[in-house]
Amino acid sequence: MSLTSDQKVVLFRNLARAMALDRMMMRVIRAGKMVGFYHEGGIALAPGIAAGAFLKKEDAMWPHYRAHGLAHMLGKGIDIKYYVAEHMGREAGCCKGRSSFHMSFPEDHVFGFSGNIGANFPLSVGYGFAAKYKQSGQIVMNCSGDGSYGEGRCHEALLMSANWKLPVVFWCEANGMAQHSNVKDLFPGPNVSSLAAGFGIPSMIVDGQDLFACAEAALQALAHVRQGSGPIFVECKTYRVQEHSVGGVNYEGPNQRDPELMAKWKETLNPLALAAARLLAEKALTQEDIDQIKADAEREADEVEAFCEASPKALPSVAEMQAAVYTA
Repeated sequence: MSLTSDQKVVLFRNLARAMALDRMMMRVIRAGKMVGFYHEGGIALAPGIAAGAFLKKEDAMWPHYRAHGLAHMLGKGIDIKYYVAEHMGREAGCCKGRSSFHMSFPEDHVFGFSGNIGANFPLSVGYGFAAKYKQSGQIVMNCSGDGSYGEGRCHEALLMSANWKLPVVFWCEANGMAQHSNVKDLFPGPNVSSLAAGFGIPSMIVDGQDLFACAEAALQALAHVRQGSGPIFVECKTYRVQEHSVGGVNYEGPNQRDPELMAKWKETLNPLALAAARLLAEKALTQEDIDQIKADAEREADEVEAFCEASPKALPSVAEMQAAVYTA
């Protein structure tokens, strides 16, 4: 499915915003202003923008934890400053600063996050089953990395979704790494999407550095699911050039990953630069337009940080914290 020029410009603008916010989050955590932790997005944010771009407000989405779902939520139209405030432990946060990155935007049908890799799979099946049972027309965008597919519940989710023809998009952002392990050492084949065939689920593979290819794949996947054809699997091939989480070491097994190769990937595979070149070639934007979009994104990131700094720090009482604990 082809994109209009207007759609491409919106996608480009949102990717610029996501990458500026990702850099801002890195500044914040390095300055000691974040109450939890952060997994940098770097050059792997194009699939997230595409994943959220064409969802309806009532569609459920489980973002990928890379950049803590900033790109996914921007694509879906969520006001991101409340999520950043949550990271900074501020009362203005979406969960009043109590959760770090374990957010919830129920009004936008983004219901939470988990540090437990693969936890989203059975929940996404549940959302999908509810949508089909109620005939609500909702779909579920289940985003994850390639490392998640070593979890048994991921395979169970694929099986149940296929068997019941549930409206679930399995959106895999395959960056080749699962914490400190190369996925090629964890999976017997070059493409994680090959799993889908065993469950009778159609799949596609796209270049995760090509913002517009990811968006076209999202449109195709959503059309498939919305017409009642059951689940679909999309694998976006992207790159993780930095360590798993901020403060760690960029290791692959016992060895440090090649810093020269990481630098080369950053320089040659930046999705924003690739998209900008395409828009210039198509005359959809001028260089002046592109520079303005980037400047606007940087200004927004600064404004979001200032908004969070202006909010009081979350200092809940012991009684309030205990009231939110359901079992001990």
